[in-house]
Amino acid sequence: MEKESVLYFMLGFLVCAFLFFSYYGLNNEVPLGTGNVIGEVVSPPDFIDSEDILVFEDMLILRISNVSISNYAPTGSMIPLFDKGSNGIRIVPKNEGEINVGDIVSFEKDGLLIVHRVIEKDIDEEGVYFITKGDNNFSDDGKIRFSQIRYKTIGVLWWI
Repeated sequence: MEKESVLYFMLGFLVCAFLFFSYYGLNNEVPLGTGNVIGEVVSPPDFIDSEDILVFEDMLILRISNVSISNYAPTGSMIPLFDKGSNGIRIVPKNEGEINVGDIVSFEKDGLLIVHRVIEKDIDEEGVYFITKGDNNFSDDGKIRFSQIRYKTIGVLWWI
């Protein structure tokens, strides 16, 4: 009976390993965790297709049109994603359809350029609006209109 138990355990382990690697692949990094410690944060969708990422021994090339680099003030509102010392890769969105829940946008409010995550997108009597919030903030920024949005962050670079 003991040999059968070990055999069933090993068979179960191998089946689970096969299913795990067939789903995630051998080259994908899998973040494991027990839950979100900073609240409900929706990740932005992929923006750069893998065929637009060229990796060489001595360089990395991202094929992206109309891109610029941003730097961030040390406010702490987007920790742990970024803070001072991080570099953002950003584009200018053409229309409100290019902004989705989970995206990180830079918008003008009270003379400041604020960088926060879109947590809600909806329509009211004035049209489409977005609710944004810093990942490390307790309260949101209220309604933001597309006319206030200057950039959409499509990547963040850290130098370790």
